[in-house]
Amino acid sequence: MGDWHAPAGPFDLPEVRQIVPRRLKPWLFILFVLIVQFSGGVYLAAATDMVGTRALMQQDILMAGYSSLVGMSINFAVMFRIKFRFSTRVQLLASGIILILANIICSHTESVVVLSAACFIAGWFRMQATLACNSTIQLWLTPTRDMAVFFCYVYLVVDSVIQLCGIATVYTAFFSQWEYMHWIMIGMLALMMLLVILLLKPQRAPLFIPLLGIDWLGAALWSVFMLCFTFVCVYGNYFDWWESREICGATVVGLAALAVNLWRATFLHHPYISWPALTNRNVVRASLIYLVFFTLLGTEHVVEHSYAAHILGFDETNMIDLNWYVFVGILLGCGFTYYAFALHRWRYKTMTAIAFALASIYLGWFYFGLDYGVEKSALFIPLVLRGAASVIISIIFLTSVVQSGLSFQVFPQALTVNGFTGAVMGATFGPAVIGEWLGRTVARNATLLAGEMTDFNPQASRMPLGQLYGIVQERALAVSMKEIFGWLLIGGLVALLVILVSFGPVRPRAIFPKWRTIRKTIRNAVRNLSGGHRTVKG
Repeated sequence: MGDWHAPAGPFDLPEVRQIVPRRLKPWLFILFVLIVQFSGGVYLAAATDMVGTRALMQQDILMAGYSSLVGMSINFAVMFRIKFRFSTRVQLLASGIILILANIICSHTESVVVLSAACFIAGWFRMQATLACNSTIQLWLTPTRDMAVFFCYVYLVVDSVIQLCGIATVYTAFFSQWEYMHWIMIGMLALMMLLVILLLKPQRAPLFIPLLGIDWLGAALWSVFMLCFTFVCVYGNYFDWWESREICGATVVGLAALAVNLWRATFLHHPYISWPALTNRNVVRASLIYLVFFTLLGTEHVVEHSYAAHILGFDETNMIDLNWYVFVGILLGCGFTYYAFALHRWRYKTMTAIAFALASIYLGWFYFGLDYGVEKSALFIPLVLRGAASVIISIIFLTSVVQSGLSFQVFPQALTVNGFTGAVMGATFGPAVIGEWLGRTVARNATLLAGEMTDFNPQASRMPLGQLYGIVQERALAVSMKEIFGWLLIGGLVALLVILVSFGPVRPRAIFPKWRTIRKTIRNAVRNLSGGHRTVKG
């Protein structure tokens, strides 16, 4: 809430009580962001332990975890309306209560529906609390409101927490039980709420207006579409794709929800996501880049895990230690993007080419270096490159959405589209495609290898069937991984070539409007919706 700060002099937050030193006030909100980001409902790193103690499958845990991403994405379109309707104090306290309830539910329920619903709601409030904190300290981070700078901070926090949360969850389960992670976060959320009550002053909301003109039916339909898309990607292989009624039903419902939303957007004055947001050039370009890029890196969730577990024989703690390498890549990627993109204004084309080059090197390392005797430390370089590439592409294309020229009424809708294509599709579509590809390739190569071993190795034909099957499957898996990495490497190099030969002179110039301007825009929009019959207080 930049306009509440003094126009000159040191940065201050009047809503924080004076007992907190001025220099520590912004860090208080960073602490709140970290606590909120760690509180995600279901912790995917504990999926194996949850499957062992609950009547749930691996897919059920993934569906619940990705439902949280859908909740976060769908919130973007209305997050500024909610921000200006309720004070930061109220938003943080409400979010803390909801996240505590979500953690309690997720640590006890065995219902997939309840689990997914709790995570969806938790994702919504986690996004709202994060916005409440980050918007409060935005002028401290970038007094010029340069969003290229701001998004470097955002992704540094968000992507780093994803890696650190996985590490904390696995080690908590290793030394005690996976449920303890939920109770630890319940305690941290309670601490956050106590600090909010003690250190933040009760203040009136920036705008005393009802939440008029929000297309809640559209929000529900978009949520249904995103959840159906996620369901198809997560459960597709388990249900044998469109050979099953479940996948066919989810596809029909999702497409119907999408069609109704697109139809409603043609005549509604304020649809939840409008056609200008869906057809904006920068938004469409970002969505296509995300689709290609995160499909290339879909090996993270499928092939890498299988390689570490079945070929290298890593246990859970050794596998989660690989998150430290990705964490280093995130730090380097954010630092490089801040220096080159935010400060020195390197072109979008240049930064995109760098990200795809890093992704290609990552794929090339696994194609040429994948072997049985690889040490854990040897995975440092490819995983660092993957972490850096992912955070670079996310920062620059989110910045491009801000620089898309959309009006502020439409801009949050574009963020919802960006969140869905970048987070939800990025986490589900690529792994679904590569997981199915890997399964089919392993089956084909196992058949070929089994024939070769029995035809040319007389000793193999006398092996116990179980031992022979294990050897064939392990070798088929290694060969199939190399094959997939090879094809993905070719795809990455082709995409890199297309980027290099394209014309892209645009440099980052994404300046966020003043909070005063945003409040005036929202106030005028609501006044027009109410027909001038209500008095809107500013």
